[in-house]
Amino acid sequence: MGRMPTFDRREVVDAARDVFWRRGYAETGIAELEESTGLTRSSIYNAFGSKRGLFDAVLAAYLDDIVRARLRPLGGGDPGALEAYVDEMSAAIAADSPRARFGCLLLNAGSSPLASDDDDVRALVSGYAAEMRAAIRAAVADRRPDLASDAVDALSAVCASLVVAALTLARADRDAAVATLASVATTLESWR
Repeated sequence: MGRMPTFDRREVVDAARDVFWRRGYAETGIAELEESTGLTRSSIYNAFGSKRGLFDAVLAAYLDDIVRARLRPLGGGDPGALEAYVDEMSAAIAADSPRARFGCLLLNAGSSPLASDDDDVRALVSGYAAEMRAAIRAAVADRRPDLASDAVDALSAVCASLVVAALTLARADRDAAVATLASVATTLESWR
């Protein structure tokens, strides 16, 4: 019988997340993962099956712990929830916090060469985008109850696109990302 792992799986996933987030899947080497997680190559492979298995665990944890936690308040009936979501994101990007500087891990994965060859990554990113659009739609409906359903759909699509654009820009042009997020409030207010 093999030895039981003596590490905290959650801590390993969190440590690996920061490396994958900064460097991307393809550019991250096993040696970097060993250094960041404190595990040996064999322990990583025993626990996660492969570098890709660890990456999959990282993406799943990111979706659950970061993305869904931030999206959850958007469907709660608060008319100011979308502005609060955007303001929090904008503040993190403007402050140049280390994680905000890297943009969105899921969008980064979705725009990497890995996604073009991998149905699982494409499905995960597509599912994330659908969740984000649904949450933003709920927030727009709460914020603009005066609009018809088709107008809420259209406004939600624009707001979600602005959020995706900002998260994509955050890595390369922090000021443009913040300006893009600032346009969400104007768009919400001026939409007819």
